[in-house]
Amino acid sequence: MFTGLILEMGEITSVKRRSGGAVLSLRADESASTAKPGDSISVNGVCLTVINKNNNMLSFDLSDETLQSTNLGSLKTGSRINLEPSLRPDSKIGGHFVTGHVDAVGSIRSKVNMGDMLKVGIETPEKVTRFLVEKGSVAVDGISLTVVDVLSNGFTIVIIPHTAKLTTIGFKGVGDTVNLESDILGKYVAKFLDKQANKDSGFVKTLMEGGFLK
Repeated sequence: MFTGLILEMGEITSVKRRSGGAVLSLRADESASTAKPGDSISVNGVCLTVINKNNNMLSFDLSDETLQSTNLGSLKTGSRINLEPSLRPDSKIGGHFVTGHVDAVGSIRSKVNMGDMLKVGIETPEKVTRFLVEKGSVAVDGISLTVVDVLSNGFTIVIIPHTAKLTTIGFKGVGDTVNLESDILGKYVAKFLDKQANKDSGFVKTLMEGGFLK
């Protein structure tokens, strides 16, 4: 489990393809200081397990499924990535609960300067947008961000200078891909409502009349 508060940007040192997947190696000056084999680390929002540590270098196994369903498959030597170690019992809770299980890969379709801020539009499939609400949370490449607008085929976010400087969202441009994970609380609520819709149409009607559903 993670919070979406990025500790640092690491740098890919190698991606070695092999049967069934690949081995990803990266430099992580801060994350590697406390990491050990078996630990979970969020890499661009994907929960990966450390298989080897050598000073400030970490290695991870990637399955073909991970390569195909996230943007980790497009990483190359020199690529920068967002890193966050998993929560510990004494960790401060910030951001929102992020599982590291990516729902889909989206793409940046707009990036507009708003003074010191950046407004970013992201295109995403319906299986992600159905769980989004305005002012709700979403993880973009592992970054906990607040949804500004929910669109028919995407959403917008506003990036503060601190986030732009310390994460990949600051230098990614139009057309670049991002890993997306919708808020797990929204998924549970949606599943509950789907079950209730089959059991009690009157309950759903009440929610619609109250403006909670459309």
